[in-house]
Formats: sequence, structure tokens, C-alpha cells
Amino acid sequence: MHIAALTAQIEIAGAQSLKDKRQVVRSVLDTIRAKFNVSAAEVDDLDLRQKASLGFAVVSNDAAFIDQVLEKVVDTLEREPRCVVIDYQRENL
Repeated sequence: MHIAALTAQIEIAGAQSLKDKRQVVRSVLDTIRAKFNVSAAEVDDLDLRQKASLGFAVVSNDAAFIDQVLEKVVDTLEREPRCVVIDYQRENL
């Protein structure tokens, strides 16, 4: 069994309030969960209006599959027009 986690820090420049931020974060997380069947949550920077840290986890019996899924998650985040990916880290558990 292989487990990997991805943490991504994003900036939401258009967010004027925490409500705006949460709307974008919720939409992004729901989209990624539905497309890639991963666990996803906002894990840090909860009270910052224009930044968010998102966490994703994947479990599989194939390490190559995990690599593909996490690459697609990053690509999806980078193509999202409402936010900018500042940084991301991947960790094998």
C-alpha cells in the first residue's frame, strides 16, 4: 500500500472577505475531490483572507498511479483562474 500527501499554498487575490475566500476554496476542493477521488481539505491559514493551504491525500496499491493523480491535482490548481499556486510540497507516507 502506498500513501502520499500534497500540501498546496494558494493565493486568492480577488477575495475581499473570508466568505469570498471560503467560496473559492470550497469550489476548488469539491472539484478536485470529484475529479480525482482524493481526500481534500483546507489545512492552514484559515483566518487569512487571501491565502489558503490545501491538503490532499491519495492511497493506492500503485505508486505510479499516485504520482499521476497528484500531478493532475497540481495541474488543476494551476489552471484555476480564481487562485494562484504559491508553493506545493509532496510527501510519501
